[in-house]
Amino acid sequence: MSHKMKRLPPETDRMSNQQEEHQHPHPRILIVGNAGQLGRELERSFAGFGTIAGVDREQVNLADPDQARALVARFEPQIILNAAAYTAVDRAESEPEINYAINAEAPRVLAEEARNRGALFVHYSTDYVFDGEKPGAWVESDATGPLNAYGAAKLAGEQAVEKAGGRYLVFRTSWVYGPHGNNFLLTMLRLGREREELSIVDDQVGAPTTSIALADAAKALVGGILDGRFGNAAEWAGLYHMTCGGSTSWFGFAQAIFRRAVELGMSKEPELTPIGTKDYPMPAARPRNSVLSNEKLRTRFGIQLDPWEKALEDVFQRLREPA
Repeated sequence: MSHKMKRLPPETDRMSNQQEEHQHPHPRILIVGNAGQLGRELERSFAGFGTIAGVDREQVNLADPDQARALVARFEPQIILNAAAYTAVDRAESEPEINYAINAEAPRVLAEEARNRGALFVHYSTDYVFDGEKPGAWVESDATGPLNAYGAAKLAGEQAVEKAGGRYLVFRTSWVYGPHGNNFLLTMLRLGREREELSIVDDQVGAPTTSIALADAAKALVGGILDGRFGNAAEWAGLYHMTCGGSTSWFGFAQAIFRRAVELGMSKEPELTPIGTKDYPMPAARPRNSVLSNEKLRTRFGIQLDPWEKALEDVFQRLREPA
């Protein structure tokens, strides 16, 4: 059974992980960005957990702070899951205002509204807050240094959520894909049907992470928080890295995708050629090393996402299910 959290001012939060949590078995959950690849999986994962209200850009303009505030006031959620983001990384270079409004200002407004209501706020950020120059896996305390406008705005969003404080979780993740939306896997499958040869960047390394795994981990964490298993907000609130295990390059990821897609009869096998970042210039620079350490998440909550290869198989199984 899931448990609804009582709306408490932040200073009384230390009491909220005991008897008060158990008075409300069905929390009101607001999913912002519910039509995106992560938002759709959050709706699936949290189904039955509480009363869900999902909104996307059709219903609310997150670039307008007044609309974001009115949204929270209208639904009065106990939990806000913010899966909304301006994710057009290259276009962000030429559209800085809308990029900043959605990736930095909107999280600030939502986090402040959540804090004022004693609601739990869950927000997602990106590996692109780093410059990619570190040789090993990035930890949460490493110095940031975004290379592009998207990463800079997402970093500002993280910092705004942290400044708002209260009951919040920020999850930095990387290379997100899944059965829905615009992502590398679905693009590869489409190009595999259209082309005989593909050139794929082989000198950027990261952990492909599925929207399925991210949503299921969020559900486990939120359930644990509402049950009081992790103590009070002072003990668990903060920033955590959350990616699938292991790492690969975009080229290695593409190889794995086509290996399985051909076995399943979902694509023919194009000839793949590894290329360097310099051979595929884009408006926005990308970090070379996007591997994030998940040690803090595992140590604090006992949660670990599957290795990326297994998570990839989960997405293929979903793609094969009848619509």
